[in-house]
Amino acid sequence: MKLRAKDLRKRLMVKFKGEEGLDYGGVAREWLYMLSHEMLNPYYGLFQYARDDIYTLQINPDSGVNPEHLSYFHFVGRIIGVAIFHGHYLDGGFTMPFYKHLLGKTVQLNDLEDVDPELHRSLVWLLENDIESVLDHTFSVEHSSFGQVTQYELKPGGDDIKVTEDNKKEYVRLYVQWRFMRGIEAQFLALQKGFNEIIPQHMLRPFDERELELMIGGLGKIDLDDWKQHTRLKHCNPDTNIVKWFWKAADGFSDEMRARLLQFVTGSSRVPLQGFKALQGSTGAAGPRLFTIHLVDTNTDNLPKAHTCFNRIDIPPYESYEKLLSKLTCAVDETCGFAVE
Repeated sequence: MKLRAKDLRKRLMVKFKGEEGLDYGGVAREWLYMLSHEMLNPYYGLFQYARDDIYTLQINPDSGVNPEHLSYFHFVGRIIGVAIFHGHYLDGGFTMPFYKHLLGKTVQLNDLEDVDPELHRSLVWLLENDIESVLDHTFSVEHSSFGQVTQYELKPGGDDIKVTEDNKKEYVRLYVQWRFMRGIEAQFLALQKGFNEIIPQHMLRPFDERELELMIGGLGKIDLDDWKQHTRLKHCNPDTNIVKWFWKAADGFSDEMRARLLQFVTGSSRVPLQGFKALQGSTGAAGPRLFTIHLVDTNTDNLPKAHTCFNRIDIPPYESYEKLLSKLTCAVDETCGFAVE
């Protein structure tokens, strides 16, 4: 990723070591997806989950345990920019305030509700009630990191400024800003710098944070009816057993397994913003390339075969639904690599 930004905007050509896949776009899509899965993994300390029950990511304020963390954040910013520029999606989603910061927007109190509902309730209560003689707060907050408690002033001299009815709105505003940027200013600026090298800030002006979220992560929920409606059938028809059994299997899959099936065939578990009708291949042909089920005349002991550049799955004429389900599940769970067209 040491290439110049203008070179990263050129067509991506990716080749996996030891694999023969020809990259008409599907390999690059898969590479970006796999790369993002690793670089956004909280295990590596750059990011953390905003809440234990909602797996949206935020920058980890303790990422500095890695002395090279700022160069990694610059790299992450570039990867996000490359993915957006080339129309690919990443495996992971961030908090809504992260997208607002990336757009240069100011976060508000209501942005806190999904990220830290307990703090949100406390600050709403503070605004809605008379706090005179009830609370003894100052314009400072405490933060615990690695067992060490540190006190931060929300404004110069904040430790000596008492929160009153007259200034509590300012206190809440500063507290919210601190909550979302505590200890991550340098990390965010490094990420933003890498991102803006690929996607200049002025190009983001027409978008809001939810649109940016969709551009980065696509649609997480897979609409099976939309999928069926915009699927092309090759050497088969809707009444062919293989087609009916395929949709029966997909319908019975969990959301995770359904996403993995889509990733197996297309290289990404995400759906374009406009749905399956806008699914893209990268064969040089203009326009979308629909998801395709191809019935192939081959040995039924073989697994289904995916062609990610063409969004196509080749399925042998299995004798029963149970065999199709077994082979399809095995292919999705265990198969890696790319078919050569």
